[in-house]
Amino acid sequence: MKSISINAIGPITQGTVDFGDLTLFVGSHASGKGITLQLIKLLVDKDHIRRTLEQYGCVWGNDTASVLDRYFGEGMSGIITDSSSVAFNGDQIKLPDWLSLKPTINSLIGDDPEQLFYVPAQRVVCLQNGWPRFFTDYEDSVPYVLRHFSETLRQYLESNSSQKTDAIFPQSDRLRSPLRDSFNDSIFHDGKIVLDRKVKKRFKLNVGNSSIPYMAWSAGQKEFMPLLLSFYWLCPDSESGRKDGIKYVIIEEPEMGLHPQAIESVILQIIDLLSRGYKIIVSTHSPVFLEFAWAFRYLQKASAGDSYLTELFNVKPSDEVSQLFRNTLQNNTINTYYFDRDHDSIAVKDISTLDAGSEDLSVAEWGGLSSFSSKASDIISRVMAQEV
Repeated sequence: MKSISINAIGPITQGTVDFGDLTLFVGSHASGKGITLQLIKLLVDKDHIRRTLEQYGCVWGNDTASVLDRYFGEGMSGIITDSSSVAFNGDQIKLPDWLSLKPTINSLIGDDPEQLFYVPAQRVVCLQNGWPRFFTDYEDSVPYVLRHFSETLRQYLESNSSQKTDAIFPQSDRLRSPLRDSFNDSIFHDGKIVLDRKVKKRFKLNVGNSSIPYMAWSAGQKEFMPLLLSFYWLCPDSESGRKDGIKYVIIEEPEMGLHPQAIESVILQIIDLLSRGYKIIVSTHSPVFLEFAWAFRYLQKASAGDSYLTELFNVKPSDEVSQLFRNTLQNNTINTYYFDRDHDSIAVKDISTLDAGSEDLSVAEWGGLSSFSSKASDIISRVMAQEV
């Protein structure tokens, strides 16, 4: 997966994205980020998506509008018009004709595996009373990526529910030790997540003498739980393993409901995913991601040591942490794209330099500290100067 160019799709007028090892999408709400991400998933995994839908009784058919509504969600077929065009990895794709193509032989016999794992922004919806919902529990109008995500987590948990222990978090053989510690410190605060089997399977959070059902958890803990299960699924062992067949990961708005310290913990886990060889795309409204990308790019350019990242994330120094950060600084790239709205049209701009001194305002406003932090700092500096 190298690049995508889109023209006249939904609100997006035009834009080209060259994927890094980590690619960040930023921009206001309803600026086309989600449409672009779902389109990427469709381009990578169309035959797998088609086979999955047909397994659950859906008819793909040759009507482009019906296919688009079934995949993107009810009423979304209008995002593709006669003037829409897409180029993926340099190949021009005429979407109506491409969508109606018959599936490959490999897809028909189930030998065309999923390559891209998609974590949707609405992920908390999939945990109904503390357990993932079936694919068929959702109405057909719900976007495919949410239904498939929910079903993936359900199947994962069902396949592991026969394990001897009911402990979900922490587990000594899941995730790297510094990451488990970070999630504990920023999200669960020594609480233990367990699987309750008394009536039906559901998660509970044990804190002291209390056993708290999922719906009574804090908003951040509920929002993080689907992310935690995603990380478990993507990391079959605690060291360097990768999920069979999966090359790419999309995470929509991983910061939802999370305190900045918890967002830092999620970025740490994303660094671990990079070390495992995944290419990752993240859409975000959090300045923490942008500030990390800005600092990372500067440290990389300056050939700075891994100890600076250890300090940035406030993790305990160790050989494991040093190797993780060293490999990331030496081998990975971060590209950042801004979905820039101008009235009713949106252009996708490359702001990867994140140079606060750039003459391009689209770059300068996102560079360094967030634009709000920069303005706040400037205002306070002026007020302090007046008080002297």
